[in-house]
Amino acid sequence: MNEGLISKTVIFDGQPLSIEDIGRIAHRQARVELSRTPAFVERIDKGARFIETLLHENGFVYGVTTGFGDSCTIPIPLEWVNELSRHLYTFHGCGLGEHFSSEETRAILAARLNSLAQGYSGVRYLLLQRLADLLEHDILPLIPKEGSVGASGDLTPLSYVAAVLAGEREVLYQGERHAAGEVFAKLGIEPLTLKPKEGLAIMNGTAAMTGVACLAYRRAEYLSRLATRITSLASIALNGNAYHYDEKLFTVKPHPGQNRAAGRIRADLQLTGAAPRHDTRLQDRYSLRCAPHVIGVLEDALPWLRQFIENELNSANDNPIIDAEGEHVLHGGHFYGGHIAFAMDSMKAAVANLADLLDRQMAQLMDPKFNQGLPANLSGATGPAAGLNHGFKAVQIAVSAWTAEALKLTMPASVFSRSTECHNQDKVSMGTIAARDCIRIIELTEQVAAAMLLAAVQGMELRGGLEALSSAVVRTLQQVRERSPFLSEDRSLEKELRWMAASIRDQGLLLYGTE
Repeated sequence: MNEGLISKTVIFDGQPLSIEDIGRIAHRQARVELSRTPAFVERIDKGARFIETLLHENGFVYGVTTGFGDSCTIPIPLEWVNELSRHLYTFHGCGLGEHFSSEETRAILAARLNSLAQGYSGVRYLLLQRLADLLEHDILPLIPKEGSVGASGDLTPLSYVAAVLAGEREVLYQGERHAAGEVFAKLGIEPLTLKPKEGLAIMNGTAAMTGVACLAYRRAEYLSRLATRITSLASIALNGNAYHYDEKLFTVKPHPGQNRAAGRIRADLQLTGAAPRHDTRLQDRYSLRCAPHVIGVLEDALPWLRQFIENELNSANDNPIIDAEGEHVLHGGHFYGGHIAFAMDSMKAAVANLADLLDRQMAQLMDPKFNQGLPANLSGATGPAAGLNHGFKAVQIAVSAWTAEALKLTMPASVFSRSTECHNQDKVSMGTIAARDCIRIIELTEQVAAAMLLAAVQGMELRGGLEALSSAVVRTLQQVRERSPFLSEDRSLEKELRWMAASIRDQGLLLYGTE
């Protein structure tokens, strides 16, 4: 963490956090601070004391004095209740697949910490402090991505968090894999012996899908603005009709996000009501003419996607809920990730449509039948050797492949509920699978956007007339050309595409401000 660049602190005190707060933590752009106010500490510890009281009174509490899931009818003798948490995270240590990235893992830890900070989970303040310690020292549990059906929450992924808090399994620390116990010993951190309810409180929630959803939201929001800028570049390169984005035209179909997209393109094309700059064709193809309508679907979905994600982020979502103030144990199903599943399934369809839109714009740019006089494949080669050069021909094939893969992944994960665990979990959300699919679609769409940026800038330079462009469009052209020169002769473009995709992922291109 670069201490000199971090000015924000995200405080965990039970008050609502935003998607942006989780994003800053995930990217190490903010410090994490757990509230130390006496009232907050007392509120958290009161839940743990209430659990202890129930134990002394021989109370019957799911996951505290009973087995888990379908085994909830099996009583656990009091002398064994302290073993329950260890058994819970141990038998759930069966995740497979790749591990969540460092950014995703930080987001997951932050999401779980925030849920426990609501004060309805029956855990000690010390447990919250240990989670905060993981984030402060950047000790990242190695969490396999695969193995959660999204109810009873993200049990298997979050078992790796519980086990690490107990000093078990592996972590990523300072860029290398280590045994969690070794890192704790080095830093003087005492592993926890999890109390009754604490293992369940860590694992029985939606933190994995919610943390990933927060990161997906930020990237999708940026892609929406980027697709708008790319459409402007494509319209210039294709000598398009700027009046497809006329303000009066869009007043008669007043979807706010669609109108924002059109307004951005108008500004880029400097359409102010004067005579049209590009009026050679009455109507452009849909991938230009209807771009605000395609982008607008995601733009208009973002507010309710934010509502779904942030409500989940700021909820107590384990089971049972412990109301220490009213001395109630409330058995329910708040671990169910249906809202995140629906949000991610919806987001991935909207984002994949951006990939498809840009893929169609790319096809127009490449084809001399449709690109209004530009050279085939946007080749910048001239002279006798021009026939040897193929410009962006292979890049367009790759864009087609990435787009097809993105579209293939749009099948809703939430409709594939599977009855599990002796039919106790007979209707599950699949929210974590939906979130993982969404991130993959975003990655593919970022690759499509990277290729389209290089191609559109090439097309603009081949078209000429750059002196008449808006300052914002010129800035984008200059940013691209800093690392990717004009393609005058065939060269391998992989490194440039990877750089461009990374710049998009890290939101390094200056685009529009936040409206």
